[in-house]
Amino acid sequence: MKKIGRRKFLASASAGLGVLGLGLARGEIPNFSGQVVELMIPFKEGGGSDTWGRFNATFFSRYLPGQPTVIVRNVPGGNSIAGSNRFAARARPNGLSVLGTSASTQFPYLLQDPRVNYEYRDWQVLMASGAGGVAYVSSNLGVANIAELGSVIDKELLYGSQGPTSLDLVPVLGFKLLGLNVRPIFGMSGRGAGRLAFERGEVNIDYQTTTAYLRNVVPLIDQGNAVPLFSWGALNDSGELIRDPTFPNLPHFAEAYEILHGEKPSGLGWESWFAFFTAGFPAMKLLVAPKETPVEIVSAYQDAVIAMKRDPEYIARKPAALGTYEQVTGPAAQKLYELATDVPQQARNWIRQWLRDEFQVNIEV
Repeated sequence: MKKIGRRKFLASASAGLGVLGLGLARGEIPNFSGQVVELMIPFKEGGGSDTWGRFNATFFSRYLPGQPTVIVRNVPGGNSIAGSNRFAARARPNGLSVLGTSASTQFPYLLQDPRVNYEYRDWQVLMASGAGGVAYVSSNLGVANIAELGSVIDKELLYGSQGPTSLDLVPVLGFKLLGLNVRPIFGMSGRGAGRLAFERGEVNIDYQTTTAYLRNVVPLIDQGNAVPLFSWGALNDSGELIRDPTFPNLPHFAEAYEILHGEKPSGLGWESWFAFFTAGFPAMKLLVAPKETPVEIVSAYQDAVIAMKRDPEYIARKPAALGTYEQVTGPAAQKLYELATDVPQQARNWIRQWLRDEFQVNIEV
């Protein structure tokens, strides 16, 4: 399914050209002066990944050696598969092309979607960060919080979705576990498109990742057009679900379930949801480069992450832009990288069966 052999050949063939293009000798600090670094985001403009990419591009331009121009290039399509496939086929290991992935990139890979021609083992992580998300409904439904959602539990709710194997797997399955009558409208080019459909009144339930929620949904709430219900939550050091520290006043998903049903969630469906939530949200955003990228270039990116996190402008702007989630590099990023790309086989099998039963999505393995 995955064109690993051809891709590794292309990467190996271009490795020397990429390094020579920077004038880099072994052990030498790279100099990106006068270069353009392309940070590919495989989603449309306006969503959480785009916001994340543009926020970080400013600081990479400031702290990579030589202060290169760092541009964000949006390549949407196929729930991020199109852009990720393109990166896998074309990116050279010279530090001038990096990819920002999201859980919508990880999930098709984990489920072995036949459209996927990228392999995470062919990449290495430069930076990683978690994210959260908040589910909300139209104020036209007449509910003020999650406790009142039971009054419309039989009403058909419409949700604009990128597709059942994208990161939307978490909310779509979550809504199902809550007992809500939610009909996904597939085909959205990103979460930004789903939010715009919500604003136009075409759908009446939505969720956004933290970056897009803080920037685009909080104003809707302030205007009285949207009502927040719950966050998906976060993980503590023991791997337990806790309230998202960015949204401490909102119940997390398991609390929302208990509010609606009077008991804690349990069973294989819940365990599978939790496994994919863990792979998706605590390790949502990954900045990757081809695996053959020289260690000197990888170190330059890692040093840039460390430097930008000390920048007063970064410190001041980050909470409003990205929330409380820490952006990490080095071993901490590697840990998140592994978390994002490994899910228990039992959970994968349960999700594949659910996709077949619910949406007639048959993923052949």
